[in-house]
Amino acid sequence: MTQRRTHTALAALTLSLLAAAPAQAAPPPGERHYVDCSAQGEARAPGDGTVQRPWTTLAEANAHPYGPGDQLLLKRGTTCVGTLSPQGSGSAAHPFTIADYGDAAGRAVVDGNGAHDAVLLADSQYLRLTRLEITNAAAPGTERNGVRLRLADFGAAKGITLDHLSIHDVRGGDFKTITGSSAIHIAVEGTTVPSWYDGLDIHHNDIRDVDREGIYSKSRFSKRDLVGNQQDPNVYPGAWTPSLNVRIHHNTLTSLAGDGIKIDTTRGARIDHNRLDGFQLRSQAANAGIWTFNTDDTVVEYNEVSGGGNTKDGMSFDADGASRGTVFQYNHSHDNKGGFLLICPYSGAKTLGTVVRYNLSVDDGARLIQNCWGPILDTRIHNNTFVNRTVRPGYLVQDDAGSPATTQHELSIRNNIFVNEGASGGYAFKNPTPGLSFSHNLFHGIAMTRPDPGGVDADPLLFPDLRLAAGSPALSAGTLIADNGGRDWFGNAVSATAAPNIGAYEGPGL
Repeated sequence: MTQRRTHTALAALTLSLLAAAPAQAAPPPGERHYVDCSAQGEARAPGDGTVQRPWTTLAEANAHPYGPGDQLLLKRGTTCVGTLSPQGSGSAAHPFTIADYGDAAGRAVVDGNGAHDAVLLADSQYLRLTRLEITNAAAPGTERNGVRLRLADFGAAKGITLDHLSIHDVRGGDFKTITGSSAIHIAVEGTTVPSWYDGLDIHHNDIRDVDREGIYSKSRFSKRDLVGNQQDPNVYPGAWTPSLNVRIHHNTLTSLAGDGIKIDTTRGARIDHNRLDGFQLRSQAANAGIWTFNTDDTVVEYNEVSGGGNTKDGMSFDADGASRGTVFQYNHSHDNKGGFLLICPYSGAKTLGTVVRYNLSVDDGARLIQNCWGPILDTRIHNNTFVNRTVRPGYLVQDDAGSPATTQHELSIRNNIFVNEGASGGYAFKNPTPGLSFSHNLFHGIAMTRPDPGGVDADPLLFPDLRLAAGSPALSAGTLIADNGGRDWFGNAVSATAAPNIGAYEGPGL
């Protein structure tokens, strides 16, 4: 009897311990699929995508459906020719990843060889494309892209990341359409289901030698009153449906025929810490460095932009038609033939709520600020430092309004330093409108007639890095600005109650 009770107790204890033991976690989903295009044409059985028998063409990789946790891996040191267009999506916990494998020194290369797209990611989400080299140089002059993201009647495409790519020699024509030509092209097409990106992260990519666009986006679901008649409603008929949580950061873009970075139909996008050197170099149309169209609440900050190649626009920054609440701050602009800033509604659109603060502009030419015709509302340009040492702009403000008396412009320019250290002479104003106002600026080395300057003309005593020396007349000489951003270009705090310095430096005299 005692033995039976002992066995029963041990059995109960075992069951209890088993019940209390944590269940083993299920293995993560997904499989690895391998592509080695150097093995193409070898006399062997067809590959199955394993590392022992990899696929040897992009067509084989494109034919396989992908799901959460899957990895599509291209062998380093090899080149695959054609279009990589895998089908499928990952999940929030287990994205679908396209990357490289192996230990060869060279990257895995996808060469579009003149195809419309070297990489096409259509109707996908929770996807990461990383570490590949992408080129598309054959048959130059036709529409093409390096990487194209495309949605068509899809709804929300969440969680897409493009990072650590090398994209170069994408030799398209002078096209700026919803389908190309760009290093990275982001398109929302379709006609029936509103579609948008949510959580698009483009970072740490090296983009160079591209005709025409660097990073470019466009959406058919972009119709709203702010746009006016700037877009053909038959081509872009969908109600404004913005992409969300878009960030473009820490990219390097060099030698571009047209625009650097252009976003379209977004809300709350952030463009930051990019280096853009050389844009508007080979295009016959107008292009700018970093610009917005039909967007709300975009922040463009901590970018360095240089090398705008001509004066057909050719400036660093542009708040274009239907841009609302765009902030350009803490950027360094220099050596752009077209100038520093464009504000451009035109064709019935409006541009409103633009803030331009705590930026540096050095040797930007043609005009520092240009306004297109059309309503420009509540535009605030304050606490920037403009220095021209080797280039003298023709205009400080070039206003292209056809009829100043009736143009709706609300443009205030306050607390800015304008210094000419180069050729003698001053900047001019073209067609200044009644809505253009100046207050508490510093003009040095600039002889011109200007509307209501309201400021200082003494030497600001700038250090080479554009901070202020002790005794500068710009110290504490500005006017208080509500919602001033809280810091200057150099990281110093900006008081909400004390009179600020004039210019982009808010620290003490040095």
